[in-house]
Order: sequence, then C-alpha cells, then structure tokens
Amino acid sequence: MQDKKIKVAFIYRKCYNFFQPDHFDRTSYDFFFKALKRNEQLEISYYPCEKKFDVANIKGKCDVILLANNRAVDYDDGSSDGAPDELIGIKKLDVPVVSRTGDPHDAKKFNQIEFCEKNKIDYLFSSHPDSLIYKYYPKKIKQRIIIYGLESQSYQTVPSFKTRIKDRILITGKMGRTDLRNRIANYIINPRRSSWYLYKLRTLCSKLNYVEYNGMKGKQYVNEDYPTYTSKYRAIISATTFYPTLKYWENAAAGCLTFMEITKKNDGYFLGYKNNETAIFIDEKNYKDKFEQYISDPNNPKWEEIANAGREYTMKYLTNDTATDELAKLMHELIK
Repeated sequence: MQDKKIKVAFIYRKCYNFFQPDHFDRTSYDFFFKALKRNEQLEISYYPCEKKFDVANIKGKCDVILLANNRAVDYDDGSSDGAPDELIGIKKLDVPVVSRTGDPHDAKKFNQIEFCEKNKIDYLFSSHPDSLIYKYYPKKIKQRIIIYGLESQSYQTVPSFKTRIKDRILITGKMGRTDLRNRIANYIINPRRSSWYLYKLRTLCSKLNYVEYNGMKGKQYVNEDYPTYTSKYRAIISATTFYPTLKYWENAAAGCLTFMEITKKNDGYFLGYKNNETAIFIDEKNYKDKFEQYISDPNNPKWEEIANAGREYTMKYLTNDTATDELAKLMHELIK
C-alpha cells in the first residue's frame, strides 16, 4: 500500500440510469459509491454533470480522472449512460483518465473507440477477458481486467450447506427461445444478439427436470434478494456462452456448488476457479453427466468441500474490495 492517497475525480452523468435510486441493479452504484469510498488508498471526489464536463473545474485538484463508462448515450426515458459526451480541455490537462467499459460488442454501435480517443482515456477496465475486449477494440487501447461487482457484506453469512435444498439445481437469468421458428427469426433480424445465442447452454439446462428455474417478477426475484435466494440451494448453474458474468462469482460466494460454463469460447479461465476444486466446469457436451453425478449422490462430502473452497476463493480474491485495490494499483502505475 502506498503512503499518499490518490486523489480521484469521478465524473459521471447525473441521469446515469444505473445510479438512480429506483434502479433494480445496484452493482454499479455499490462499486462506485460504496467500495471506492472504503479504499484507504483513494480519496474520491464526485462530479455529477450534464452532457459535457469542463476539466478546468478540477485542474490541480486530482491525480486521476475516473469515468463510469466509455459510452455516452441518452435514452428515451430521460436517463443516460454513464459518461459525458466530452471532457472539455482534457487534451491540455496532464492527468491520466481511466474508464470502466461494458459490453464490448457494442463498441462500434456507440462509437466507444472514438470516445476513448477524443477523451484521452489511458486505460479501460472491466471484468471481461482480454480476448473478448480485443475482438472489438484495437490493441492501442489498453485494458486491465478488474473483477468487480461483489459486495462481500451481502455474503458474510450464508446457510450451512447441509441445510439447503439438495435435490434441485438452481439456475437464474435470461433464457432463450428454443423453438425453431423463433431461432430462425432471430438469426435473420437479431443476429448474434438473441438470448438463445448468448445463453444457449443456460437455456438447455433450464429444460432438465431436476433444474429449478423460477424467473423474476418484473425485475426482482420473488420475495428475496439474490444472495438469500441462491443460498437456499446446494447447487447452482452459471452459464454464459461468450464471457463470464457477475453471477459466476456471486453464486460461488453464496456457498453453492457452482457448475460453471468455462470453455475456450468464453475464456472464463481468467477468473481463477479450478475444475473439481473450487467449481465444476461444464460445457454443451458434458453438462448432463456432471449434473447427474451430483443429483445421484447429493450427500457426497466432496460437493460441500468444492462449494466451501469456491466460496473461500471468491471472498478472498473476487470482491469489490480486492477490485478497488487493483484499480488503485493501476492508478499508481499511471501517476508514478
């Protein structure tokens, strides 16, 4: 840890949808407004703004500029994405700029590469593997993997593995349509964007008779928050086709035996989980066999051992607090 705190100017749109108090997904808010404040290496100042922000207002007041996203979009409901359209005067200010980035497959659609160049962004960070980022971004744009999103306080206490539902495997999240007509229509009208395309294995898993899928009521899980809901089950499935999402490390943190889709296609190995040690890796060829090994012998002590090891690994290495340490490390590198 460095002795001197880094002064960080966090600049974001006032109407950023994920920062609104009634937004169902608190991941972004918790990271930027709770976890960053907790980090003893950082001194955060918050600068909500409209479409443009003049950096003359923070000249001499910060060591690093931090952006909520490298995407400037206004939505029909009056909300926006996280970034101002322009940091006025940024090219005259000798201060590094770091920005979180989201789904890289939208980079071209929302001019995110041009945004990085226009606003002199030195580094992007995300929970995505480099292989995915550089499928859509040129190599000249630097990115650091920082796995964020898990507030450890929400997972400090979880039920004992032995007391949980053992004869069902839980699965959550969006599902695709499996009927051929819908799949053909999406292939033509919505190529590479349909839920079937993005969550194929997850959708296949949900059709198995021992897999529990209740969906959501509106945008909330029925009656319970996500940690409470997931920790009622011994086993759970995390499956995304092209890159791991927050559910992978949330589910492990809940103390569940987590069946993770980890493949060459989604390059999920960077998360650090180990097959049969901290998780069970599945793919489209072996998932039924892996599930049936558990369902046929749910009281085998090895399942609890893997679940506990996965939770321990997650709580040690994949929380928002470790993420802010990694972000502080990146900032130190940029200002030294």
